[in-house]
Amino acid sequence: MSTVTISAQDINKLRQATGAGMMDCRKALTETNGDFEAAIDWLRKQGQKVAAKRSDREAKEGVVIAQTSADNKVGFVVCVSCETDFVSKNADFVAFAKSIADAAVANDVKNIDELNAAEVNGAKVADLVNDKLAAIGEKIGISKFERIEAAFVSSYIHGAYRMGVLVGLDKEAVEAGKDVAMQIAAMNPVAVDAESVPADVVAREKDIIVEVMKQDPKMAGKPDEMIAKIADGKMNAFFKEQTLLAQAFVKDASKSVGDYLKASGDVKVTSFKRVALG
Repeated sequence: MSTVTISAQDINKLRQATGAGMMDCRKALTETNGDFEAAIDWLRKQGQKVAAKRSDREAKEGVVIAQTSADNKVGFVVCVSCETDFVSKNADFVAFAKSIADAAVANDVKNIDELNAAEVNGAKVADLVNDKLAAIGEKIGISKFERIEAAFVSSYIHGAYRMGVLVGLDKEAVEAGKDVAMQIAAMNPVAVDAESVPADVVAREKDIIVEVMKQDPKMAGKPDEMIAKIADGKMNAFFKEQTLLAQAFVKDASKSVGDYLKASGDVKVTSFKRVALG
């Protein structure tokens, strides 16, 4: 019985390298005392088709597909990665990535494991990925996956399939959805508004501001309470620059995204996802 602690990071690394399911990866690492290469062999010995010989290769290129269900109530972003832009720009590879995104939509998958288990023309996506790996000689895989549900979801693909964006709205608003998705692609906000910024992000940003202020000779001798109060004020600038509704609207900098949405029928953003290569 293994006494080695198997971390979620180890499991995810093996899953990304092989395309095997999380439970299979956990068992493989447990059976091999955490030995990564031995775990790949263990999976292969169980009859699984895994990307055994490509686990050491970086897959930084790829294709990002963002699309929605027919009723625009669910959106998916799928990144199918590869090693070179020569492959990512190939029409056949783009079509392959689109077929995987289509499978995500058709099966309403919730995560990468479900997507790998989904079928395209009778074959599992995971098997198709490994077959494609063997055909092109590069490490490929489904490296990123996002899904959102809303009353209306808008999708946007930026550039040559290098970034995908989903925006969830509280009502149907085709033009506003597209405009906001383009805003997210361009400005990469951290959250919808100040209230939805994760607490750890707020704490980290404020800590940086405080430390910078303490190193400023002009702040020498100032009490911590005063510095903290000034830092709170500086955080407002962070929220204005980094949260979607407060950002200047890229199509008209005289108004914020929030102002634009209000003028567009008081549309509200419920959530968003932004997936980019790299």
